[in-house]
Amino acid sequence: MDADAIAQLLVEVADELIVPRLARLRSDEIDQKRPGDLVTIADREAEAAIGDALRRARPDALVVGEEGTFADPHALDGLADADVAFVIDPIDGTRNFAAGTPDFGVMLAEVHAGEPVRSWIWQAAHQVMYIGERGAGVTRNGERLAPAPDRERPYAAAVHKRFRGGGDPDLAFEWTRGACAVDYPRLMEGEVDALVYPSQHPWDHLPGVLMLRELGGEAALDGADRVWGVGQYGRFLLVGADADVLAVLQEHAARLPS
Repeated sequence: MDADAIAQLLVEVADELIVPRLARLRSDEIDQKRPGDLVTIADREAEAAIGDALRRARPDALVVGEEGTFADPHALDGLADADVAFVIDPIDGTRNFAAGTPDFGVMLAEVHAGEPVRSWIWQAAHQVMYIGERGAGVTRNGERLAPAPDRERPYAAAVHKRFRGGGDPDLAFEWTRGACAVDYPRLMEGEVDALVYPSQHPWDHLPGVLMLRELGGEAALDGADRVWGVGQYGRFLLVGADADVLAVLQEHAARLPS
């Protein structure tokens, strides 16, 4: 499937299974996978629909999703080595969606031998589609995005509370939006300069990291001189709009108590 066909698949699934349920979920349609980690009927049905369509189009591909991986943690075992794989986040920002707010998205990454090569972020409530392709850049509703102009300190950093520590003159902290499908586009479009997450699930970060790298940014683990990728985990995932921002994040992380 070409990039536009996959984008249309995400739009159609969201239109049928997700958007009609925004602010209309019944209590019996919301569950907890673990305390505080919500899942809805829309997550499960959308992941199944997207996965089925991808398997029909690419029978040779490994197809894994957030909800399927919760049910079977070994589903991700082959991701790093698969010739072709698709990683689905059917509703990123489920807590926001379940609360009836529009800050959620459908995300998908195509991965070859552990490296993301194409990705999609569909903000269904905002009607905005981001598509990234390795070596070919990023588009927003068909218009090519350019790297944001030079960033100025203090860098605006949307972070988890544990990263704030005692403050930093080079960083102006704010909260994340509770959805990578919203946070990464904000970074790509210059609303913030940095993101920090304690969780590093591939479905949350592969789509946005690919796009960010196409725009000159990078993601790395704190305490390690290496970029983030499939199967790598650390205390924090540090995401910077450029090398200078990432260096400031790493310096701040090094000062935090372990």
